[in-house]
Amino acid sequence: MNTAISDPLLSDRRQKIIHLNTALCRIFEIRYPIFLAGMAGGPGTVGLTAAVSNAGGLGTLGAAYMEPEAIRTAIRDIRKLTNAPFGVNLFVTRAQDDNSRTPEVQQELNVMRAKFGIPNVVAEEVKTPDHFEQQFAVLLEEKVPVISTAFGVLPPHMTEQAKAAGIRIVTMVTTVDEAILAEQAGCDAIVAQGSEAGGHRGTFDIANRPMGANIGTMALVPQIVAHVQVPVIAAGGIMDGRGLVAALVLGAQGVQMGTRFLTSIESGAHIAYQHKLLASTEESTVITKVFSGRPARGITNEFIKVWDQSGVEPLPFPTQNTATRDIRNAAAQQNNSDYMSLWAGQGLRMLTAGQSAGSIIQETIDQAQTILTQIKKG
Repeated sequence: MNTAISDPLLSDRRQKIIHLNTALCRIFEIRYPIFLAGMAGGPGTVGLTAAVSNAGGLGTLGAAYMEPEAIRTAIRDIRKLTNAPFGVNLFVTRAQDDNSRTPEVQQELNVMRAKFGIPNVVAEEVKTPDHFEQQFAVLLEEKVPVISTAFGVLPPHMTEQAKAAGIRIVTMVTTVDEAILAEQAGCDAIVAQGSEAGGHRGTFDIANRPMGANIGTMALVPQIVAHVQVPVIAAGGIMDGRGLVAALVLGAQGVQMGTRFLTSIESGAHIAYQHKLLASTEESTVITKVFSGRPARGITNEFIKVWDQSGVEPLPFPTQNTATRDIRNAAAQQNNSDYMSLWAGQGLRMLTAGQSAGSIIQETIDQAQTILTQIKKG
């Protein structure tokens, strides 16, 4: 006799969960349709990645700036903390530096360096390591469950290798045309990144869109859903169960959240960064290229204001990112958020301090289930 659902309350709870068990969950073998955004540069730690996966979502390690062997170590450390699926995010771009205007840019940066006692940098060329192929090779060798990409799709030979290894591929897009290209390239799911999203814009080609494609999440998601067959994951301004339900209603199969986890216990975001996040509002962010050379949404601060007033055009990515790193690192060491890159989305009033990633996931799911139940009751 099957008595597994003898408790009416348990039965009711399981029935609610079914509403959130989307095709995305089945494809990626996760309990809840929530992905952690791959936050490179420190905020997305091994602990945060594992915590989100352990809580039923898909944790994602932002590995774009990591050395290949550091990625290998991180993957193995994640596996010590969770048996659940997780992903690793890379930037699909080659580190080809453009030093045509380096002297002009370094002169402006030297003014900022003086504030931190950093020696002036003369006009030598900026050299950014190009690790993309080696990074990808590590993901193959370690057989990570999921590879997610920003700034474009994997080259065909890499997609074939990943598929042959049983690895799922997720691609971030900012337009319908990019979504169609991503599906044609063989991705298993698409992240529709609305303009509200924090961090770098996933726009494939910024030559024609210098500040990235910035279509709101509400408008972008249903249009992408109408043009592709693979599951769509909504991203941008989603901070809780209300955002999850809204995304599902728009046709998405799940959501990706990054900013929501920046002030979690497991976050690697600098404490000064976290304080700034908690003190900011939906009006505090701007899209800027001054830190990295690619458009990204973050909290406006003195670095951005000073640079904008200079009238100097940032170097292209990744050259600007490499050139500004010493200033950003010094600012972090001196707890000075005015000269750090404070990537953040627009849902800042919904942040909470000191909450675990697991608690955030469960709170989001509980709220979504409550809303769906209320809708069902009419």
